[in-house]
Amino acid sequence: MSSRPTAATSTVDHAPTAARPAFVWTALVLVYVLWGSTYLGIRVAVESLPPLASAAMRFAAAAGVLALVLRLRRGPGALRVDLRQLRSAALVGVLLLAGGNGLVVLAESGPAGVALPSGIAALLVATVPLLVVLLRTLGGDRPRLWTFAGVALGFVGLVLLVLPTGGPGSVPMVGALTVVVGATCWSVGSYLSGRIRMPADPFVATVYEMVAGAAALTVLATVRGELRDFSPAQVTGRSWAALLYLMVAGSLVAFTAYVWLLHHAPISLVATYAYVNPVVAVGLGALFAAEPVTTQVLLGGAVIVAGVAVVVSTERPRRSVDRAPRQAVRR
Repeated sequence: MSSRPTAATSTVDHAPTAARPAFVWTALVLVYVLWGSTYLGIRVAVESLPPLASAAMRFAAAAGVLALVLRLRRGPGALRVDLRQLRSAALVGVLLLAGGNGLVVLAESGPAGVALPSGIAALLVATVPLLVVLLRTLGGDRPRLWTFAGVALGFVGLVLLVLPTGGPGSVPMVGALTVVVGATCWSVGSYLSGRIRMPADPFVATVYEMVAGAAALTVLATVRGELRDFSPAQVTGRSWAALLYLMVAGSLVAFTAYVWLLHHAPISLVATYAYVNPVVAVGLGALFAAEPVTTQVLLGGAVIVAGVAVVVSTERPRRSVDRAPRQAVRR
């Protein structure tokens, strides 16, 4: 789920430092396009790669590269954390990457008519900020009335999107429910990451999250029998290219751009990715994978994005960014 932190889930105590507008907008475009494109990348990767195994490879490789960069730039102690921080990062990584991203990958795999279109997956993942608001409420927080209005609006859009119509463009219910469960896992992981003792450095936390997520995905892939008859020779060039794109563009470049934005741009601007990414994903799915964009998709998607926009806009004045980077490694 190249899902991600939102203004509704994050807290910070430092103001962004000034940066050239051109740099800010370049980073924003990277986050908009690269994270929005990861849903299509997943669909292409699972055409001939085992779904959970491919996700495990993606995050293991990205973790290795990020760990190497940190080691070279900061020295031998760059990745040092205590046991409690390690356990916390591992828990969040399993929830975000094995539960959240893994279920999105599963939903997008399978034969035509059963696999969930990448654009629909992105719209369903866009409900994460809404789910986090509900978790905050259960935890004793009291979000604003307009925040609840945005949540209600977003869930109306969710119902409109997955409502069975019987037509050729109807949303596969099993795939949709799988992504909703994945979005719930992602939301729980995002919520916990701000309330348990995590590594102080978000890049270090991300390394351990990706390692834990990759390990859990490998176990699940083995249990599902994905590796039993797998042969690299059966994988197409386009699937390998898509996997490489997910590793580099989704897990490294876009993540780095996002973390940079958190320190150089207002959170109200950074948070706009939450409702731009789904639009990008739907457009790319229609252009490059011939995914149908029906009236139901347009209506349900528009209502979901509107709900997320209301939540982000009403939350941002009193909440800032702190642990958000740790939630940004999914797509």
